Amino acid sequence: MNIYDSDRMKDVLAPLGYGAVDEADDVDMVIVNTCHIREKAAEKLFSELGRYRQMKEARRENGQSTIIAVAGCVAQATGAEIINRAPFVDIVLGPQTYHRLPEMIARATRAGERNSPECACENPGAGIMDIEFPEEPKFDHLPNITAKGFSAFQSVQEGCDKFCTFCVVPYTRGSEFSRSVRDVLAEAENLAAHGVREITLLGQNVNAYHGAPVTGDQEVGLGRLIRQVAEIDGIERIRYTTSHPVDMDEELISAHGDVAQLMPFLHLPVQSGSDRMLSAMNRNHSIDDFRRLHDRLMTAQPKLKLSSDFIVGFPGESDADFEATMDLAREIGFIQAYSFKYSPRPGTPGATMSNCVPDEIMSERLSRLQDLLTSNQAGFNQSCLGESFTVLLDRKGRKEGQLAGRSPFMQPVHLQASAEYFGRIVQVRITDAFANSLTGSLDGEPASHDSQVSEQRISA
Repeated sequence: MNIYDSDRMKDVLAPLGYGAVDEADDVDMVIVNTCHIREKAAEKLFSELGRYRQMKEARRENGQSTIIAVAGCVAQATGAEIINRAPFVDIVLGPQTYHRLPEMIARATRAGERNSPECACENPGAGIMDIEFPEEPKFDHLPNITAKGFSAFQSVQEGCDKFCTFCVVPYTRGSEFSRSVRDVLAEAENLAAHGVREITLLGQNVNAYHGAPVTGDQEVGLGRLIRQVAEIDGIERIRYTTSHPVDMDEELISAHGDVAQLMPFLHLPVQSGSDRMLSAMNRNHSIDDFRRLHDRLMTAQPKLKLSSDFIVGFPGESDADFEATMDLAREIGFIQAYSFKYSPRPGTPGATMSNCVPDEIMSERLSRLQDLLTSNQAGFNQSCLGESFTVLLDRKGRKEGQLAGRSPFMQPVHLQASAEYFGRIVQVRITDAFANSLTGSLDGEPASHDSQVSEQRISA
């Protein structure tokens, strides 16, 4: 989601003459887009801001101005602290207000003129903060999304009402909001018209999507939305992330078997293999619920592969709880996973829980879990040798003459191919497998839509 938000801020700023640069060494504006999911996010932010302060002061001595902005979830959660600890920061904005960036920049510029080198001011920044949850959806005020390649992220849902005890998202992103079907389809059609062939539908809890329909009164769920996006000419691959197990309804499950464009890969966070931990986390499902869901998904699409998220060392986690997580990881065989040691987020119920797991125990458990997850991933990658997958070649590889894309299962795939194949969906025969990627060679002519479907259901 942060990548999507960063891209949308670029779109908002483009009419003002701003463009992205590779290095923030000597620039007119820096926007630090933050994520509160990561451990010690606030501390890392202030460390990074120290570097930008030095650049700002150096440019100021040369008569040049620099606007420093902090955006995203950390800004939402700790806006006042940022202003107090880093008074050189000009703008602090939450994830729901970046459509107001032009107005905030204008205010910061006026404040900067008052704080010019000739003006002896105590506060060298503007200190403008907008972390409210506006009544109007930001999407109503954003410009048309800009297609920047052959694949694109498309936000369809934001916020979360689940209130997992470890998670800060409901407090930084707000309650669940779904864009209308009409708006989503119009945006997807525009992306397709500009060459996008793969769309990833985004949301903090994307399968809680409940958008207003184009016609009728009944709200549309994600499964139905996917079917409608699949009808758009030019859209040949669809993905979605991130999901919650309790919102996997029957229509969405069946879409995995019915919609050829929907890739056979699903990121479905489970967090723990222990019912006791799931209850403490307020996940509202059991491990048996997850197993039954997995079975229903596999019945709908036998080639489906899962990735997941795991938290190790949640308060009260026993050896038995952790071993249950290990058992689940072995049983399901997740082909990718993100795993972290638990770290409390201020303002969440988890932050007030006692019976914390010692760090050395968390580290040992995480190491064991990651070894298993890495082995699962490596084993699946090895099983792909000799298989033929469709790959959308949407980027250049690191080596000369190399193009790259992702398999239906989200694995990076590299191959030698001429520039004429850039932006095309091709059949690739996998010739080598590594820990985190695959290498292949062109397997015949560029794949048609029909061959893509065949590959998903037969060759994978």
